[in-house]
Amino acid sequence: MCTGARTPEELETLLEDAFVLHDHQALAQLFHPGAMLVAGGGLAEARGRRQVARVAARLWDSQRLYLADPRRVLQVRDTALVLAGCAINVVRRTDDGSWRYVISLHDLKKQGAGP
Repeated sequence: MCTGARTPEELETLLEDAFVLHDHQALAQLFHPGAMLVAGGGLAEARGRRQVARVAARLWDSQRLYLADPRRVLQVRDTALVLAGCAINVVRRTDDGSWRYVISLHDLKKQGAGP
């Protein structure tokens, strides 16, 4: 049984949920083991789930927010490009059928900041 996202769009929603709940483990599991996260804001890029979770914790400490806003999804078989309001993501479907981030580039806003 698939325990992750069933679609690239659902993956975005799960990322938002993990951000809202500050759930390191749930967030890390949304990424492939060797994935890369570039969050900007002076933070170094993260490679791998452990580093992704560390960067997420720093984002939470600095009041950064992620809102799911997939505006366009370009999919070819098991790979998709997700263009969102504040992110560009490359996602892949795993052997269990769930979708995971491979490359994630974000421009996250501070909570309460305007568009």
